[in-house]
Amino acid sequence: MNLLILGRGKTGTLVAKVARERKHHIQIAGAKENEACAALTPETLRDVDVVIDFTAPECVIANIEAAVKPGKNMVVGTTGWYQELDRIRELVRLHDTGFVYAANFSLGVNLFFDIARTAAAALQHEYTGQIFERHHAHKKDAPSGTAIAIQRVIREASGRDEEIEIISFREGDVIGMHELVLESANDNVYLCHDATSRRGFAEGAVRAAEWLAGKKGFYDFKDMWREL
Repeated sequence: MNLLILGRGKTGTLVAKVARERKHHIQIAGAKENEACAALTPETLRDVDVVIDFTAPECVIANIEAAVKPGKNMVVGTTGWYQELDRIRELVRLHDTGFVYAANFSLGVNLFFDIARTAAAALQHEYTGQIFERHHAHKKDAPSGTAIAIQRVIREASGRDEEIEIISFREGDVIGMHELVLESANDNVYLCHDATSRRGFAEGAVRAAEWLAGKKGFYDFKDMWREL
């Protein structure tokens, strides 16, 4: 496939590496190349099969609109835009494209979501919960998009309106660690995912793009990752 990768950060660069290893044709556009969506015109997108976005919250919505309106399929790993989720879902429907998004494309993290969904039942049995997340000192957002996704999974599965607390740490070179702690008067339950490489994020995103080939619709990665 012909893939356009938006973002020259650590994850975007690794996505490009993984995609090349899987024999895809790659274009990469960083912030300078894609200023004012210059890399997303109908002409520049003509031969692109899927656009993969790992950019920043302040530009991702403009990128989505520019890619979806000409009918291009898209995989989005950038977070911080989910308040626009319903509008983007409708945009994808109107332009009859395919779209996959995720707070985290790691298969292990999405398995963690499923385990957390089951564990959420404890909150109905006198347990309290907290989420701890640790990332490298240079990560700008806190809490992480993945921690917020875990929080949402717990809320939806437990049926409780109140959010469980997220505690964030920024230190050293930690790639990403997320821990769900459930405590009661009798025992404690600890569930943890510790990323040892960013490659898991990149492989998941590229495999999502491959899965999306020829498909239309709006998909949350956590609902379809088992099909990869």
